Amino acid sequence: MASITLDKLAHSYSANPKTDADFALKEIDYQWEDGGAYALLGPSGCGKTTLLNIISGLLVPSKGHIKFDGQDVTHLQPEERNIAQVFQFPVIYDTMTVRQNLAFPLINRRVPQDEITQRVNDMIEVLDLSDKADRRARGLTADEKQKISLGRGLVRYDVNAILFDEPLTVIDPHMKWQLRTKLKDLHRQLGHTMIYVTHDQTEALTFADKVVVMYEGEVVQIGTPEELFNEPAHTFVGYFIGSPGMNVIPCEINGKTANVGNIQIELPAGYKTTSAKTELGVRPEFVSLSSDKNGLPVQIDAVENIGRFKIVRANLQGHSINALLKENEEVPADPTLSFETARINVYENSHLVRAGA
Repeated sequence: MASITLDKLAHSYSANPKTDADFALKEIDYQWEDGGAYALLGPSGCGKTTLLNIISGLLVPSKGHIKFDGQDVTHLQPEERNIAQVFQFPVIYDTMTVRQNLAFPLINRRVPQDEITQRVNDMIEVLDLSDKADRRARGLTADEKQKISLGRGLVRYDVNAILFDEPLTVIDPHMKWQLRTKLKDLHRQLGHTMIYVTHDQTEALTFADKVVVMYEGEVVQIGTPEELFNEPAHTFVGYFIGSPGMNVIPCEINGKTANVGNIQIELPAGYKTTSAKTELGVRPEFVSLSSDKNGLPVQIDAVENIGRFKIVRANLQGHSINALLKENEEVPADPTLSFETARINVYENSHLVRAGA
């Protein structure tokens, strides 16, 4: 296990990068705690796999340093970093049995045979592969092969970190839930530093203690699932996290009031007037529809019933806005809209602004 320090780290695939736009990974300066569970979350091309490959040693960064427990490992090869890595697709030996595949990384490290037997047996039970333990991997399903690949990463107890690069892509949805739960349980038991790359917010939020949200090569927020939901530091975090995501509405700020078109919305606190691009952010969970004449008049564009609740697609002063209703609630005939004032966030140039700033 190790703490991982990213010291002014940045990477460009160009030979002579000149601007921020030339960097696939913009500068990040952060320390991940020993034994923490982290997720790198973002859309394809946002830089998360680039960052993971720098941590693993598959890439040498263009700028900065990476340290394990204070030791500079920037130029060390992957095998010198004492890490385990699980890739998107299974990396196993088809001619070996399940048991032999799991034992192989331990044999290479000359772990005593009794310990190998115990660890392999434990992992077979965790992965629910007892009835296939002595079958060759060649005849197994893609799901089962990826479970072996996960087991090969988890069977070692002496690693500095375990890195997962979208490891559940080929797993069916029900088994994904089971394996996410098992990974979380194993993290609690073993205390390894784990870093999990995914574009799936459910995987990230259920696995990680802290989620690293990336957008266009930049880390835009690092926080707990609760922090990402309640106080997104960037509008991208707001609408990427949540289903549906946060409503973002252009506005003009005047102290404790936001002007949207010809209406005024009360804010939770005062904000200094700014000429920069300003927006309100409020999640659909904190938007209410009623027949209250004191509310803000809206037009209803569509209603989607998804079982547990309804998503109401509305139009406020020419801006799309989503609200949630319980499944048994009816949409009012002449609806008006209101916000839970304390849940409104203010953004300037897409970044969260604190009250008074």
